[in-house]
Amino acid sequence: MPFSFDNSYARLPEGFFTRLPPAPVAAPRLLRLNRPLARELGLDPDRLEGPEGAALFSGNRLPAGAEPLAMAYAGHQFGGWVPQLGDGRAILLGEVIDRHGARRDIQLKGAGPTPFSRNRDGRAALGPVMREYIVSEGMAALGVPTTRALAMTLTGEKVFRERAYPGAVLCRVAASHIRIGTFQFFAARRNETALRQLCTHALARHYPDRQGAASPALALLEGVIARQAELVAHWHRLGFIHGVMNTDNMAISGETIDYGPCAFMDAYHPGTVFSSIDHDGRYAFENQPRIALWNLTRFAETLLPLLSAEEDTATGLAQAALDRFPDLYHNAWLGHMRRKLGLLRAEDEDRKLAEQLLDLMAENRADFTLTFSGLRQLPRDGGAAEKTENTPVRGLFRDPAAFDGWAAAWRARLARETAGEAERQALMRAANPVFIPRNHLVEEAIRAAEDRNGLQPCEDLLTVLASPCDNHPALARLAAPPRPDQLVRRTFCGT
Repeated sequence: MPFSFDNSYARLPEGFFTRLPPAPVAAPRLLRLNRPLARELGLDPDRLEGPEGAALFSGNRLPAGAEPLAMAYAGHQFGGWVPQLGDGRAILLGEVIDRHGARRDIQLKGAGPTPFSRNRDGRAALGPVMREYIVSEGMAALGVPTTRALAMTLTGEKVFRERAYPGAVLCRVAASHIRIGTFQFFAARRNETALRQLCTHALARHYPDRQGAASPALALLEGVIARQAELVAHWHRLGFIHGVMNTDNMAISGETIDYGPCAFMDAYHPGTVFSSIDHDGRYAFENQPRIALWNLTRFAETLLPLLSAEEDTATGLAQAALDRFPDLYHNAWLGHMRRKLGLLRAEDEDRKLAEQLLDLMAENRADFTLTFSGLRQLPRDGGAAEKTENTPVRGLFRDPAAFDGWAAAWRARLARETAGEAERQALMRAANPVFIPRNHLVEEAIRAAEDRNGLQPCEDLLTVLASPCDNHPALARLAAPPRPDQLVRRTFCGT
């Protein structure tokens, strides 16, 4: 098998994980291989397309050098403390160094029960596997830090949830699978030795430029805070809702991880919730920065013994680092919004301009993605009224006159830009996708695969998501919002 493993996490003490192989499946069949990602990882996609790849990505055959294990972690789930969670259906095969010199985990999700399964089957259904494949690859193309999907494989077995579904395994690639909950696992057990080992490992792996800091724990905390602020700003520039921001679903690498009941908004509203298990809206779109800070505060608590032997000193250092999160997030968000609006230079009123547009979008139920991609087509100068009246973006608003007022202010702001029109257009084009993994399209792709064994809807969607800011005339229908009968109002966790 072609992987060249260098398994640093497996070299940590046994208390960090349980060693066990994936559980074999009945009749593996490779459903899709991510060929560009395979090449990134130094693999030969042609060799992996056949039975060899199906055996590997299902867990039926272990590649040489693999050291399969299930990771231990704990976490807060919807604010409630769970002292032991862990990989209940995932097996980390090992780590490789990709063609860019980056260390990447290779994990099989849906690989069978582990000691952390809590009486569950450890398997995955095709629907959640396909959802994670599509959405994570869409996020990667949109420039959002994320885990990646290398392959999805049918198992030839049924998985029973509310009914029987085709079983599948996802091969997931990540900078690592270390979570805030990993640190919580050892902090809850007052295992300071393990915390130090984990801190040293995480710092070397994800923040090597901070290794020389006087306080490694503080350096790690500051690094994780900065990356999470940037990550949530990315989500908010795209209308993405993670759906289950538990501490065990926040990777310290700063990647988006665990695409369960996630969704992209169609019509914009800050209070939007999709997750079927988020009954109180804890993880609503507008709450994501606040919840990220709450989770980071739990992370900071795990590091207190490493920050200082003096409790007040440790708390003060942690609080000072956490206090920087709001500015880090807002500055990152505003930078994204300036690019989405075609603004290359900063002015004090830019935040107000962006917020006014979002308020109008919420009041008018305007489609998030189409509004911003539509601004790319709007003429820059005020000109005659007809230049605006017949543009698609204006038609997204129930009160077009209200949009006209905002557009006039936006044009006045653009008039103060010194960059040329071509530069503005290029900036807006790169910042405003035409295509996103819309919920109804993901569901259509899943239904086609489940009911008819048809992959064409999935392939079409992945085609446009690979270059989401381009026009794809033959697949233009995939940019359209859902009809009322296509609306997806709830998304579900794969377990």
